[in-house]
Amino acid sequence: MRVLAAMSGGVDSAVAAARAVDAGHEVVGVHLALSATPGTLRTGSRGCCSKEDAGDARRAADVLGIPFYVWDFADRFKEDVIDDFVAAYAAGETPNPCLRCNEKIKFSALADRAVALGFDAVVTGHYARLEDGVLRRAVDADKDQSYVLAVLTAQQLSRAMFPVGDTPKPQIRAEAAERGLAVANKPDSHDICFIPSGDTRAFLGAKIGIRPGAVVDSDGRELARHEGVHGFTIGQRKGLGLPGPAADGKPRYVTGIDPESGTVRVGSAEDLRVWTVEAERAIWTSGSAPAGPIDCVAQVRAHGGTAPAVAEAMGDGLTVRLREPLTGVARGQAVVLYRPDPEGDEVIGSGTISGTARESVTSEAGAEAAR
Repeated sequence: MRVLAAMSGGVDSAVAAARAVDAGHEVVGVHLALSATPGTLRTGSRGCCSKEDAGDARRAADVLGIPFYVWDFADRFKEDVIDDFVAAYAAGETPNPCLRCNEKIKFSALADRAVALGFDAVVTGHYARLEDGVLRRAVDADKDQSYVLAVLTAQQLSRAMFPVGDTPKPQIRAEAAERGLAVANKPDSHDICFIPSGDTRAFLGAKIGIRPGAVVDSDGRELARHEGVHGFTIGQRKGLGLPGPAADGKPRYVTGIDPESGTVRVGSAEDLRVWTVEAERAIWTSGSAPAGPIDCVAQVRAHGGTAPAVAEAMGDGLTVRLREPLTGVARGQAVVLYRPDPEGDEVIGSGTISGTARESVTSEAGAEAAR
């Protein structure tokens, strides 16, 4: 096959491209320029897609002996990832920019251009597995990225390749060293690449401005003032601007955000427990929604936040009724559904969280499925 290797400049994408070459594919490397001013992106281990990463990707392509190009996706990245990130926080949500980048940039804009140019698939260094079109967790549980890939449609998955998902990260680094790739010991990227300072609250404040509001307790009593709901997320404990813990000495957490009134509600850890998750924009990796309620394992964060559940398609969305409560479930994040078999590694689908409830199973169909 003729495949396009998305090379971020890290060790994972370099080894993924190398494995595609070894498999006999005709491989072309491409690095995505995601900023009109690359120097403003984070450097070193603190981001991805920075100016230095483009150089690392080019050197890896040279070692592999494959053609290499840089494609300018800065405008698309700003619109679909950065602007979406800011708008979501302004609306009291907690978005995942890496998830959105995968959905809108790497497997939509990039894949569409690749297909238009005659490529059969896009190769990336994501830690996940694809088996007969089925998306599964990676072998390395600590590096698993199936959660942020669960937003991909069946068509997008049919044009994707994840060559490193069957290998633990230490072995990937060892393989890169054996191949003479200079990125073998390059630190993993982390944090948000388009926030150079690492201060998300300050970044959002500069974009959104001051929108003062109140921090209130569960009874509606004002405890403090704040400069904008964008500085908070569900489950947050620190940086609340409160004079101290609750009267019982226990810490307070953000339990609700109302962007219209600018009110941030705080409460106890118990107040964070939810039993029902509502989601919109449901995506089913098989290409079609299941008929009726299904048993599954729901995951609400990239790492952790899992519970057995019953899920049911509801129009373009889905309802997830948990058998065990989860905490820190925020609107704007994704809920990803996995099959509840012994391995529990097959992705069924996903949706963008639009609401939660503290009540347990309520529908007759859901209750019957949960028995």
